[in-house]
Amino acid sequence: MIVMKFGGTSVESSDAIARLVRTVHSQLARQPVVVVSALGKTTNRLLEFAEHARRGELYLGFKCLTELQDYHFEVAGQVANGDALHQLEASLQRSFRDLRVILSEVVDEGREVTPALLDEIASFGERMSSEIVAAALESGGVPSVHLDARQLILTDDRHTHASPLYWESYAKLRQAISYFGDGRVVVMGGFIGSTKDGVTTTLGRGGSDLTASIVGAGISADEIQIWTDVDGMLTCDPRVFKGGYRLRSLSYEEAAALASAGAKVLHPDTVTPAVRQRIPVVIRNSRRPAVDGTRIVPLVSPCANPVKAIACKTDLTVLEIRPKDERDPAEFAAALDEMCERYGMPAEFLCHNQGTIFLAFKSSTRYQNLPIEVAGCVEVRLHTQSAILTLVGEGIDGSPYVAAHSLAALKPIPATILSGSGSKLAVSLMVPTTELRRSVDMLHHEFFQQIDPVVFAECQDVEVENLQPLSTLTESHDSAVRTTRRFRPLTIVCQN
Repeated sequence: MIVMKFGGTSVESSDAIARLVRTVHSQLARQPVVVVSALGKTTNRLLEFAEHARRGELYLGFKCLTELQDYHFEVAGQVANGDALHQLEASLQRSFRDLRVILSEVVDEGREVTPALLDEIASFGERMSSEIVAAALESGGVPSVHLDARQLILTDDRHTHASPLYWESYAKLRQAISYFGDGRVVVMGGFIGSTKDGVTTTLGRGGSDLTASIVGAGISADEIQIWTDVDGMLTCDPRVFKGGYRLRSLSYEEAAALASAGAKVLHPDTVTPAVRQRIPVVIRNSRRPAVDGTRIVPLVSPCANPVKAIACKTDLTVLEIRPKDERDPAEFAAALDEMCERYGMPAEFLCHNQGTIFLAFKSSTRYQNLPIEVAGCVEVRLHTQSAILTLVGEGIDGSPYVAAHSLAALKPIPATILSGSGSKLAVSLMVPTTELRRSVDMLHHEFFQQIDPVVFAECQDVEVENLQPLSTLTESHDSAVRTTRRFRPLTIVCQN
């Protein structure tokens, strides 16, 4: 058996879903289980709807729902027919009726928009998309059955970023898929789950990849396929630099490091369930299914290039924290990480290097509200409008070579090494957000002038217009230029 996960761009239209049906049909002999994300940008629109409801904007809430309903019914009418379409339309009507009830309860009756309610609202995207895909497969001659992922993926109760209860979920998945999947393709939504009490939860943004990995581990799949809008894992983000190469293979550790460092192709936790059972994860392009993609496996052959890829996170505020005593920086960093989680402000990046701790948040995060509780004082500098670039590869192997050559390549740019020289797998640097493109260009030229053909392949031009707009990755307005790399003292009240 295999798991085939299709992301939002792979189900965003009737044409995309038609490609999905053909792709699944071509692999029926491998007994696929299909996991899907919400259609296109539906999750974003549902969260917009929730915000309209919270503000009491009844008209805008109804308008948002009407647009979503028209979109889903249009796609459904183009991909399904007969009894499958009739049943699908009835189910979609129920879903939008339930959303309108929620809107009325919030606006007219004062129901609070809690994290639990946000999860309930966001879950409709995957619930509806999985029903549409199941109906499309059935209408296309592929016997299929829809299963509600909330009945199979159990989680804790941390709403909006719940953690799976793996072994309980595995047991449910094995039982349900072996029973309902006999001769049929099981289709389920990613991203969503429920507590043991049946309360809907979500796994956080990108959680559909994690769902696919959980399903794969639960059924001991031969392979987990992640179908997206790029040819695989690339040497850099195509929205930042278009001249990258496709990686033929990566180790689990390399893929996890890239995902954590900002690579958009994978959810950071995706490979965790696969690692336990050594299941290959394959990244494929739903628009170009003939391309082999990238295989993520336990072990890979040695590579002549020490760096395999560059990932980036942008629009960050980085706190450079220097304790004024002899405290253990590793313990202090761990305490900061726990505090950030406790206050619902998870760090985008956290590391320590030569006694200095670097803690990064999205620029929109109100990090000033964090009570940094330390016995003694610390010195803190703020680096606003920053980006963090992370170079990943098993060839780094703790050598100072990559860090030194990175700084040399970026000599015209104010760059700071964040990770320690002892890192086995990655080297991270901080640069101004406004210098992101130039920095990636310089680093790519430094480390990929010659490539190992066993590991890298030429990549066709990526259809960047189908990806997240680059405006979310870089800032170019005047205020960004004015604040880049400016240090400001931050007063911290130290509690003894």
